[in-house]
Amino acid sequence: MAKVICRRLRDGVSEGEHAPALMIMDSITSPFGTRLLDHILAQLFNNILEGKSQAQCLVIVAFSRIPALYRDIFERISGNGDSLNTRIRILDCYTDPLGWKERLGESGVVSNIYSQASKMVRPCKSVRDSNNLFCSITELGKELVGNGKERFLVAIDSVSDMLRHTPTSSVASLLSNLRSHDKVSSLVGLVHSDLHDSKASAVLEYLSSMVASVESVSTTMDGLQGNTEDYCRGRLLVRMQLRTGRVRVLNEDFCIEQSDIKFMDTAVDNGGITTAQSLVPKVQFNLQLSEKERMERAKVVLPFEHQGNGKPIDIYDGRRSLIENTMTENKSSVLPKKLEGNDDNGKGGEIIYFRDSDDEMPDSDEDPDDDLDI
Repeated sequence: MAKVICRRLRDGVSEGEHAPALMIMDSITSPFGTRLLDHILAQLFNNILEGKSQAQCLVIVAFSRIPALYRDIFERISGNGDSLNTRIRILDCYTDPLGWKERLGESGVVSNIYSQASKMVRPCKSVRDSNNLFCSITELGKELVGNGKERFLVAIDSVSDMLRHTPTSSVASLLSNLRSHDKVSSLVGLVHSDLHDSKASAVLEYLSSMVASVESVSTTMDGLQGNTEDYCRGRLLVRMQLRTGRVRVLNEDFCIEQSDIKFMDTAVDNGGITTAQSLVPKVQFNLQLSEKERMERAKVVLPFEHQGNGKPIDIYDGRRSLIENTMTENKSSVLPKKLEGNDDNGKGGEIIYFRDSDDEMPDSDEDPDDDLDI
């Protein structure tokens, strides 16, 4: 399933549509969202390096972790730290999100905290200003892709931290503007859903084309109880909105192995993808026929249907002329047709019909009930 998500983000935006957006949601009972985010970013960065992605570079908005951590992660993937300067930009919202340390540095209380900042990192000192945050993100992306048709991918490691400093409406406006920007190919965000009310979570889900909810397989809520191995395993539930407007729900189990996530294909069907049965309406009867039921249905004789009775069936279809009918071996469909009954003299009557011409439109004289054995 993670491959399906990465493929959708890798393919990017289509003409006339908003960029696809993935929102990862975890909680204190299933704190695997950060691991899942790292796994997805690693896959997307590999696609960027191999030239398989619509995005040419990656812009990370770091709220919950220091930029040096991301540099170490992507250095292990690329194997060359120098190439990161042309592929990655990090907006540092972690070190000094409100600008306090900068003011303390100007007064001489603390030293300059950005003295060793690299070209890859840009500090953000006003995270409460969503307009300034949007401009900083887009400017970092344009530094790498320029003014051409190339696009960049945006990853926000903690939308929850954004909601700490700005109202939900401002965060929603920022995400919507990023999805509609002509340089953004896709968007990824992480949300700790149990820190927010249902209204804020609903807004974030509405703004996303994919929602990945991380759940723990442990049945206990207390971290001191249950099997310890259960807290290294989880389940990923994904709600994906397709371009046709339909919604697809997928699920897959995973386990944490050292610094990566391993998805377990044995826990799911159809090659790792299953459609949620909850989307199918619950009825009191079966909507599908078994093979035995199909065979029994084929044996049912429909009322008034010609059965032949051992003789060939020849139904006059109105497409043959009178001359052609007189030359056929089977005389059952030749006109004129006799109608049983009595006329005024007590003799059998008959109805005689002659086609006006062979140029007459087909089916004009066809009996609509001629296929019935009446």
